[in-house]
Amino acid sequence: MFEDLRSQRFFADKNRAFWILQGGGWGAYLLLRALSGLANSMGVSFILPAIIVTATGFSLTLLMAAAYRRIIAMKPIHVWTLNPIILLAASAIFSVLEVWAHATFYQPGWKPQGIEFLGAILLDFSVLGAWTGLYYGINYYLLLAEQSERMANVARQANSAQLEMLRYQLNPHFLFNTLNSISTLVLLKQTDRANAMLSRLASFLRYSLVGEREGLATIAQEAEALKLYLDIERTRFESRLRTRFDIAPDVMEARLPSLLLQPIVENAIKYAVTPSEDGADILVDARRMGDRLVITIADTGPGLAATLAAPTTSHDAGGTQIGLANIRDRLAQAYGENHRFELAENAPKGLIVLIDIPYQTQNVGATVGGDGRAELKTEPKLGAPPVPSVSGPQSFADQ
Repeated sequence: MFEDLRSQRFFADKNRAFWILQGGGWGAYLLLRALSGLANSMGVSFILPAIIVTATGFSLTLLMAAAYRRIIAMKPIHVWTLNPIILLAASAIFSVLEVWAHATFYQPGWKPQGIEFLGAILLDFSVLGAWTGLYYGINYYLLLAEQSERMANVARQANSAQLEMLRYQLNPHFLFNTLNSISTLVLLKQTDRANAMLSRLASFLRYSLVGEREGLATIAQEAEALKLYLDIERTRFESRLRTRFDIAPDVMEARLPSLLLQPIVENAIKYAVTPSEDGADILVDARRMGDRLVITIADTGPGLAATLAAPTTSHDAGGTQIGLANIRDRLAQAYGENHRFELAENAPKGLIVLIDIPYQTQNVGATVGGDGRAELKTEPKLGAPPVPSVSGPQSFADQ
C-alpha cells in the first residue's frame, strides 16, 4: 500500500516524472556504454561517440513520445500497426547515426557504405523497444489507476446516495398522525401542548434531514432523537407508551448509522402499543462487548410471529417488512458482512431486536436541541417511566 502511495505521489506531475525518468534512463545508458568501452580497452576516445549515440537516443525517444501520445488514445488496431512502423524507423535512424559516429570519431579510417549503416539496428531496436515497453507500461498503469480512482469515486457516490435514500425514508403515517394530533390540540385550544409538539417535530425532522454527511451519529445523538420521537408519540398514547433507556456511559460516543433505531421503535409502537388497551413497555439497551457495539430493543407486545405476520400494503410505507429491509440494507451498506441484525421472542412475551456492529468512536458529542442548535450531551434525558424487567433473548435467528 505504501509503495502504491509513493508511486502515485511520484506521478502526480506527469511531465516532471517523464523528464526524471527520461534523463535518468539515458544517463544510465551513457554510463553503461562508457564503462563497457573502458572495460573492453576501447580507450577514452570511445566516450565521445557514446555521448553522441546517447544524445541521438534521447532525441529520438522525445519524438517517439510525441507520436505515442497521439497513438495511445487510438483504437488497438491502429496502435499495433503504427507502433512497429515508428519503432523500426527510429531504430534505423539510430543505427545510421551510431555507425556514423563510430566511424567518424573512433575509427576514422573506416568508411561504411549502404547496408553497413544498419549494423547496429538489432541493438538499437532492443533499446528503443525496451523504452517503448516502459512508456506504454507506465502510461497504461496511470490510465488504469485513474480509471480505478474514477470507478471508486462513482462507487462511493452511489453508496452515499443509497445511504442517503435509505436514511431519508420517513413514515408518512407518522407525519400524518402527528400533524393530525397537533390539529386536534389546536382545535381544543391547547396551544401550549400543540406548540411543544410542533417544536419536537421540527427538531426531529431537522435531525433526520440535516445530520452528518457520512450518515453516522453517536449513541447520545440517537437517544436524543428517539426521545423527541417518543415524546411526540406519547402525546397520542400517553401512559400506554412506557419506555426505558439503559445505555452504558462508555458507549455514548459510539457511532452508528443515523436514524437506524427509529424504525425499530416505530414498529414496536405500531405492533405492541397500538393494539393493546394497556399499551406496552419498550426497552432500549446499548453496551460495549469487546470491540463490538451491541444494541437491543425489546417490547412486551404480541411477539415475533404476530409482528412478521402483519400485512404490508403498497400504501403502508412503514410496514414491518419494509422497515426491516431498510435497516438490513443500511447495515449492509455501512458494514458489509461485519454485522448482525436478528429478531427473537422475548420471554414471557414480546419481541427483541438485536443489532451487533463494530464499536467505532469519534470525538464528536453534539446533539440536536429543541432550538435546532448543537449542544453537548453526556447522556440522554431519560424521563420516561421505568419498565418492568425485560429478560434477554434465549436465542437469535435471522428472519
